[in-house]
Amino acid sequence: MAEDVKPTRSELQNLKKKIKLAQFGHNLLQKKRDGLILEFFKILKEAKTLRKEMTEAYKKAYTELNQARVVVGDVYLESLALAVKNDPKVKLEEKNIMGVIVQKISSEKIVKEFMQRGYGTLGVSSAVDSAAFQYEKVVEYIVKSAEIETAMKKLLDEIEKTKRRVNALEFEVIPKLTSQKSFIQMRLDEIERENVFRMKRIKKK
Repeated sequence: MAEDVKPTRSELQNLKKKIKLAQFGHNLLQKKRDGLILEFFKILKEAKTLRKEMTEAYKKAYTELNQARVVVGDVYLESLALAVKNDPKVKLEEKNIMGVIVQKISSEKIVKEFMQRGYGTLGVSSAVDSAAFQYEKVVEYIVKSAEIETAMKKLLDEIEKTKRRVNALEFEVIPKLTSQKSFIQMRLDEIERENVFRMKRIKKK
């Protein structure tokens, strides 16, 4: 029976070491969680600013496009759009945010000079070029937004994972180990008292 198994001082010392290690890990994970939350809110603030700027850029681009449609017509605009063949190249790299690997998205220059757009110069209205310029700016914002949104998702996932580990240590692992330690300590104290009592009886005899 389990009650007949006598614990040892070595078991008690091992449990104390486990508790100390669990508490150390708990403290580290708490710091990591708090740091990740700070990073998340910092990026969230940046994301809000970027979304606002991107919305304003899109509104401006849409207005410029409508003006170009009035000046040259939809058919001509579509033909110019088909003439543009230089799509922006996107490069993916990795960066580390407090141990979380996120994608760093960069691209070649998106906002082009007039001569770089590929639809020639003859007969092209300034309204068309202005609309193209504004939409290139929108694309720049989209690339930046993609990087930030991806980083936010990765950080959120890591925060949730770290919170679960912190809670598991705080409410399950450490209390269980502490309870085991208390039980073993109590049994060792009982055994010690029994031994003292037994020795006294032997001496009396």
